[in-house]
Amino acid sequence: MTSHSFRALAVALVAASPSFAQQKTTKSQALDRRVIPAASAAPELHVPTWTKTTLANGAQLVVSERPGLPLVSFQINFVGGANQYEPADKTGLAGFVSSMLTEGTTRRTGDQISSDLQLLGTGLSVQIQSESGRISFLSTTDKFAPTLAILADVLENPTFPQEALDRLRARTIVSLTQNRDRTAGIASVVFPKVLYTTASPYGRSTSETSVSAITRDDLVSFYKSYFQPGHAIITVTGDVKTADVRRTIEQALAAWHIGGSMPSFVYPPTAEAKATTIYLVDKPGAAQSTFSIGAVGPSRDTPDYYALRVMNEMLGVLFQSRLNHNIREVRAYSYGVGSNFSFGRGPGPFRAGGEIVTAKSDSALIEFMKELRDIRGPRPPSDDELAQAKASLVQSLPASFASVNGVNGSIASIYTQGLPEDYYQKFAKEVSAVTKEDVVRVAQKYLDPEKLAIVIVGDRSKIESALAATKIAPIVILDANGDPVGKVVQP
Repeated sequence: MTSHSFRALAVALVAASPSFAQQKTTKSQALDRRVIPAASAAPELHVPTWTKTTLANGAQLVVSERPGLPLVSFQINFVGGANQYEPADKTGLAGFVSSMLTEGTTRRTGDQISSDLQLLGTGLSVQIQSESGRISFLSTTDKFAPTLAILADVLENPTFPQEALDRLRARTIVSLTQNRDRTAGIASVVFPKVLYTTASPYGRSTSETSVSAITRDDLVSFYKSYFQPGHAIITVTGDVKTADVRRTIEQALAAWHIGGSMPSFVYPPTAEAKATTIYLVDKPGAAQSTFSIGAVGPSRDTPDYYALRVMNEMLGVLFQSRLNHNIREVRAYSYGVGSNFSFGRGPGPFRAGGEIVTAKSDSALIEFMKELRDIRGPRPPSDDELAQAKASLVQSLPASFASVNGVNGSIASIYTQGLPEDYYQKFAKEVSAVTKEDVVRVAQKYLDPEKLAIVIVGDRSKIESALAATKIAPIVILDANGDPVGKVVQP
């Protein structure tokens, strides 16, 4: 009998069995597709407990014991990031350091590091972002100590081999070149530069020039200043005992000596917002236009944080948010648009935007401006909008604590972002206290239609005259670097 015949016979026998037929009938009778299933109960938030101590080298240690699954999530989190430690003319340096930390140590080559980690069934992740960084891994409980030993070697003894730097530089330049061929990639460079100028870390972007200027000495210098225990918080979550894990960490990191301190998050003052202007970047032949509309926003410690989160949820986060419902669902100008506040230690940006059908660039801009104006008072939030926005924020929070990695990352963010330790316990209460009046107030405060930067990257020959005809704002022509070229078109 062939394998095909055997499978056919097996299927026929199973289908003919009474239990199979009965099961099919029972399921079809129980399922009425005309009835919308009832929603399940809202998830409950269970915030774990943790203990916090200080190691001999000055690093803080935070441990959350979660017995049950034999897993351990480990992170060394650093307060401060590229914005605080990267030279202004070497943007991209922090990313180079994070990529190359595992390229070799005085004891292991990069290949040996990778092989040793694979044998343990885990891997190391190194990230340095704009205002924080971390080295982390997830391991089984029995592999925690040997994985930590590899991390300690990577942290304490990196060599930054020149050939790896040359390879990374070449790859990065190719990536930057490809990014400049995409409207969204161009907008990611131009929009922050328009808002902040390159005098602020928030306005800078990695470029071919800055990448070409990075040397191995730069990597070593950054490494020595950044990877210091004085601004590190080690967080451990999982199947561990606090006393045991502290002892293991002290032993593994015995050579990581005292040094470093918490960085300053003082940013250059931002210039007063200009009158609303359209900054048009020409990308001939672009299949669509990329919109970035926004302004300088508040820092994370603003007392308006919760009201802004609720307001923005209904404006541009939910699928049925005002922006997405109008521009995607009703008018079909885009596959999806939205908005967000990049809350940081300094004044992060507010941005609304998305990818827009070229022929509808002018129409979409009109609708963006309409929604930004309406939420400030002409069309205040309804009871349903307010309830949905709050429910979305509150009910999504428990997912952050659904895994050991999620728990560890959530705890770590409290310390890297400078939040109160009871932040998660109070989150639902703070969100629930936001009123419709609060939503309108913060929209009026932070979303001024008369002081917006509107960056549009697209085929100028197809969209400029239509954008000018909207009479929304004067048009300034920029190149792909965000520098002015050509004339200013008045509305």
